[in-house]
Amino acid sequence: MGLKSGSTFLGDFLRQCGGYAVIDGGLATELQRHGADLNDPLWSAKCLVSSPHLIRRFRAVMLDSDRVILVKEVHLDYLEAGANIIISSSYQATLQGFEAKGISRDEGEALLKRSVEIACEARNIYNDRASKGSWDDFDDGTGLKRNPVLVAASVGSYGAYLADGSEYNGIYGDAITVKTLKDFHRRRVQVLANSGADLIAFETTPNKIEAQAYAELLEEESVNIPSWFSFSSKDGTNVASGDSIAECASIVDSCKQVVGIGINCTSPRYIEGLIQSIRKVTSKPILVYPNSGETYDGEKKEWVASRGVAEEDFVSYVDKWCEVGASLIGGCCRTTPNTIRAISKVLSLRSHRV
Repeated sequence: MGLKSGSTFLGDFLRQCGGYAVIDGGLATELQRHGADLNDPLWSAKCLVSSPHLIRRFRAVMLDSDRVILVKEVHLDYLEAGANIIISSSYQATLQGFEAKGISRDEGEALLKRSVEIACEARNIYNDRASKGSWDDFDDGTGLKRNPVLVAASVGSYGAYLADGSEYNGIYGDAITVKTLKDFHRRRVQVLANSGADLIAFETTPNKIEAQAYAELLEEESVNIPSWFSFSSKDGTNVASGDSIAECASIVDSCKQVVGIGINCTSPRYIEGLIQSIRKVTSKPILVYPNSGETYDGEKKEWVASRGVAEEDFVSYVDKWCEVGASLIGGCCRTTPNTIRAISKVLSLRSHRV
């Protein structure tokens, strides 16, 4: 599709949705809740490869193995819950990561495309069921039976590829430059830009150097689909590395391909202040999809459950986030379809009050 401006692309979509849009919830943690073993540097991208023997000797992109069926079912769960945007399972899917598992460059590119195809297939199933009246979960008296849906192709940070916890602190070392990061991400971005996705989601961006690399890459490659950037924060003022959230947002605001800017995988208690900081430097739509408030231990590779925010408390923030400027809201790690269903109900009520 042709590239529209940020205000046009997401503005049109938000109008279709009634003024606010719902982003889906945690994918990898939801897959784990259903029994998937993701203890692997590929994380959720592990589900794109059908079985351990195919990791060693790749023969074909998985079409309907148990793992792909599970990913598709999770996408559908979020669509049923009211999500308007579902995000592909490519967050930790990198060509370099696949090659480390013995998967060739061509086969890795096919897997990247497959992650988007799975999400698109889930959308098609959802649309088909909705058109046949197979569910009416969203009929709130207005007669609305089906939500408009976009598919976003996920791009995780360089730190996510390293799988050493650096995606949560943004500390890559002096040897990693903007050029290094552009070279690392370039081919993956090219493939996902031509995968059939509606937009690219650069997620959990932990520092300004990677934001700069992404923005330059979009311009250099003349990427012709929109993108959003979401940053992570540990203190409500700066991104994970300590760089100013306002400075990071300013860097990407000037990129014509960027249609939305926001925050993900961050505690709900920090979101309001971060929205206010971002709003000072951009007029583009602001998106937020926090985690449950729990803390991830990068060394142990597990979530510290004792610090989480109860689901009802998480959802209680939504009205305030909208009041200070967010228009696209969802959840990240450890949120579930129930979380998204509750968010959808809150946003639906707001839409009818506008």
